Parts: sequence; structure tokens; C-alpha cells
Amino acid sequence: MSPAVQQLELTGEALREALARRDWLAIGELDRQCREAVEAAMVEPLDAETLRLRMQELLGLYRQLVSTCQQEQQRLAGELTQLNQGRQGAKVYQLFG
Repeated sequence: MSPAVQQLELTGEALREALARRDWLAIGELDRQCREAVEAAMVEPLDAETLRLRMQELLGLYRQLVSTCQQEQQRLAGELTQLNQGRQGAKVYQLFG
């Protein structure tokens, strides 16, 4: 296995672990590293079958990442909506209090 493909595998594993922890800062950095590893692996495709398998795994991981991000976005949007409703309710009490 080429060093670039190995780096792709290691970075993908680290990204999977960061996703499980929901460590958004690490995910951002690992995403950049994954992109760099993909570019490096595409330049030296010595083992096309292994590269194909790693890319498929990475695609599945990114699908999971997108789904998790969408869920987190919806959760945060709900929290913001509740905060805004609470703030508006507090203003009403201040007007009549």
C-alpha cells in the first residue's frame, strides 16, 4: 500500500473517531487533511484496488458526517428558536411588570 493511501486510511480513521466524539474543531482539521491525502493518493495510484476501497470507505464516512451535521444543525436551530421565544416572552412580562 502506498504511503498516500496509508495516510488516507489513517486520516479517515481519525475523522471517524472525531465524528463519534462530535469534536467539530478536530473534524474541520481532519477534513482538510483528508482532502490533502486524497489529492496525494490520486497522484500516485500504485494500488488502484486499495485506493478504490479507501475512497468508498471515505465516501461512506462523509455521508455519515453530512447526516450528523444536518442533525446537529436542526438541533441547534430548535434551541435558537426556543431561546428567541423565551426572550420574546420575557419582553412581554417586562412590559406589564
